[in-house]
Amino acid sequence: MAFLSSLNIAASGMAAERLRLDVISQNVANAKTTRTEDGTPYRRQIVLFSENKGFNSVLEETIAKRKEKIAGGVPANTVSATKNKGVLVTEIVEDETPLTPVYDPTHPDADENGYYYLPNVDVAEEEMDAMAATRSYEANLAVLNAVKSMAQTALSIGNN
Repeated sequence: MAFLSSLNIAASGMAAERLRLDVISQNVANAKTTRTEDGTPYRRQIVLFSENKGFNSVLEETIAKRKEKIAGGVPANTVSATKNKGVLVTEIVEDETPLTPVYDPTHPDADENGYYYLPNVDVAEEEMDAMAATRSYEANLAVLNAVKSMAQTALSIGNN
């Protein structure tokens, strides 16, 4: 079962980084979009991650806390109840940094003062984030391959 748990954790990291890369691609594609469906300039999107605790981990954590209250401390022979089960994409939020004003009264999106606004997307920052997401994806893939190799070795030992 430990192999499956490790595989699931690595897979959750890979899925989260793939989504992060999708959002980065969306940001880069819209770096010059001055009008979206609602008439406002595109705003950079950010992916937020959190620890994904499985049901059993939450249950064990709750039981351990209750035992601590009853016993007045941490019970003997207690293993840490906080077990990470991978990563979870909490939400995708809009970056609230200010948009860049550009003076051009002839631009179709210019306001009454002659300004239109560019999205708050910095392509260089997005490229850096894309490289970080790619490296993290590769690291999770390396873990996945290591676990797969360990499982294959264990199976080959059992066959001998």
